[in-house]
Amino acid sequence: MKVQPKQPTVKAPAETFTGDAWFDVLARGDEPSRIRVNTVRFAPGARNAWHAHSNGQTLHVTDGRGLVQSRGGEVVELGPGDTVYTPPGEWHWHGATTDNFMTHIAIWQGVAEGAGPETEWGDLVTDDEYRQ
Repeated sequence: MKVQPKQPTVKAPAETFTGDAWFDVLARGDEPSRIRVNTVRFAPGARNAWHAHSNGQTLHVTDGRGLVQSRGGEVVELGPGDTVYTPPGEWHWHGATTDNFMTHIAIWQGVAEGAGPETEWGDLVTDDEYRQ
């Protein structure tokens, strides 16, 4: 057994997030495990950029109201207890509604060393895309 001390909260970078968001790394598995688990807190109106994960991603909302959209799909509102899975390579974004904070747990698998990026980042989500 190994107890992991709590790591400092990290402010999400402006290059990949619009608005204020923070994350806490809960797990970053050592080989052979490549599990990644973060708690992400979004201020009202905050969201991440379009992105895709090489091995997919699961989001579980723990508090507040959020939004998620896959490229070409409808914007879907989420609340506490809702879980969303995006398959490998599916471009999507997620964040808080305009008038609520939102917290979710993000779970994904890293990639083997030398296998490319585990997350590919695209453009920031525009206000028009966000307001659909």
